[in-house]
Amino acid sequence: MTSDTESLLCTRKNCGRTFKNRYNLKEHLLRHDGVKAFSCTACSKSFVSKGSLKIHERIHSGEKSFSCPECPAKFASSIQLKLHFRAHSGETPYSCRECSAAFKSKSHLNRHLRRHTGERPYSCGKCGKAFIERGNLTEHERTHTGEKPHICYECGKGFAQQSALYTHRRTHTGEEPYICEDCGKKFMHQYSFVRHRRIHTGEKPYTCELCERKFAYSNHLADHKRSHTGEKPHACEDCGKKFGSRSHYVAHRRIHTGEKRYGCEECGKRFVHISSFHRHRMIHTGERPFSCDECGKDFAQRSHFKVHERTHTGEKPYSCGECGEKFAYQRSVYIHERTHAGEKP
Repeated sequence: MTSDTESLLCTRKNCGRTFKNRYNLKEHLLRHDGVKAFSCTACSKSFVSKGSLKIHERIHSGEKSFSCPECPAKFASSIQLKLHFRAHSGETPYSCRECSAAFKSKSHLNRHLRRHTGERPYSCGKCGKAFIERGNLTEHERTHTGEKPHICYECGKGFAQQSALYTHRRTHTGEEPYICEDCGKKFMHQYSFVRHRRIHTGEKPYTCELCERKFAYSNHLADHKRSHTGEKPHACEDCGKKFGSRSHYVAHRRIHTGEKRYGCEECGKRFVHISSFHRHRMIHTGERPFSCDECGKDFAQRSHFKVHERTHTGEKPYSCGECGEKFAYQRSVYIHERTHAGEKP
């Protein structure tokens, strides 16, 4: 008969684990062999160990005999309770060897390590796309099946991902969990919050590969690229005018519809374009944000400021089509051209 030490030691390659009894060693060896000898009678799912099967069966029975001493939460297994309790204690005993990240469970650490190794062990049988986590694969597979198991109890709308349902629920509750620390503006969606933050940070992560101009938003880059290609995919159905960007098309459409969506709360005057609204607001606020470095004169509008600068620079960008004489202001060209036509200016 072999000694207890020899019989309770796993001799498989790179293992060396020891066990209290032969039964536990036998169960452990099944893990090496990938054998799942214990099957659930309710759903036919199979497990390597009898203990894992018992924990699983509690999903069907609803039994949760392990209670958290800190909060009302209950769990089906002691391991689940132990992991949960770390949320209270803040304990993160599993550290990443590649970076400073630490985790409360070994499974969370293993998932994280795949981000460093690039390993994607879960592949879609339909399109071959691979994922780091099994949950991500499950959610992806629903794009093929059309399954939407997460249902909103307020309106009945279905979602493929639980996270999408959580986000949708805010349309009913009005919750706005994302708050800008600079201006206090609140947002319902994280992507809207991230886009807004760029107003304050000045971040412009999207670069045009043709001219290296940078943009804060991907749709602004897409619109800009059309200035190189000349593409104008947005055509007005009333007058046929075409636009490179959808925002310019939408603003143009208001000329035909008569919509004036921007209203001044001071005097009630309404505007088609937000730029016109902002210029109008300065009449009430007295704001003059454009200042001349040469003489200190302030202007409410950039266009007026640019015209004024010519008095200092001597720039004359407007030419007479008849004699070529140059002028600083467009109005001066109109007056001058009348002398060629025989009109009195």
